[in-house]
Amino acid sequence: MSDAGGTGGADMARPQGTRFKRVLLKCSGEALMGDSGYGIDFPTVTRIAEEIAAVHSLGVEVCLVIGGGNIFRGLSGAARGMDRATADSMGMMATVMNALAVQHAIEEQGVETRVMSAIPMASLCEPYIRRRAHRHLEKRRVVIFAAGTGNPFFTTDTAAALRAAEMNCDALFKGTQVDGVYTSDPKTDPEATRFEQLSYLDVLSMDLKVMDASAISLARESDIPILVFSIGEAGQFSEIIRGGGRATVIGN
Repeated sequence: MSDAGGTGGADMARPQGTRFKRVLLKCSGEALMGDSGYGIDFPTVTRIAEEIAAVHSLGVEVCLVIGGGNIFRGLSGAARGMDRATADSMGMMATVMNALAVQHAIEEQGVETRVMSAIPMASLCEPYIRRRAHRHLEKRRVVIFAAGTGNPFFTTDTAAALRAAEMNCDALFKGTQVDGVYTSDPKTDPEATRFEQLSYLDVLSMDLKVMDASAISLARESDIPILVFSIGEAGQFSEIIRGGGRATVIGN
């Protein structure tokens, strides 16, 4: 795989044998379901936590944004007749539940973790404050950003691109159920073709359903490469961090 280092963390020394100093992992809520049809499958969450702990052990600073689609999806709620702002608020609450579950699983791996919510809920987690989040990462804590951007009408993909920019991340990792970006869903289309590399404009012009357009545009403006890989394949996250693995790279 070709190098895809971003400019965000250029002022920080990268740990030996790795491509990045600081990364953000975007994981969908559906990735936490495992083979279940709904909710949180704790063996699956534990396996993802092990992947994160393995990257953390390399000396890389890691932060996360987790979706809430395994519990409630704002768009589907709105489609059923619910007010969109209310439905999105419920979806943001679902991401907090997922964040707390992942926090527990990561700390079971012996890694100190903080959950920071864009919607203040002091009895459960910290409010999101950019400088405090930077300090947590510098102290080698994994930071989980919950509640999206704190605003309706913005997806957790957009929240991931925003937080990656605010944290000066070298790259944004999008963990999916397949090993990269395809022309169509490879699970249903045997003719689907996989891309090794794409530009941000390729994704937008070809209307590839990787992340929503606002997230892609924000990553482009911040010059943060997006690496799309399979979160379900054991060891891929740390392998890509070390310069191997299999992922589609989206960048300039």
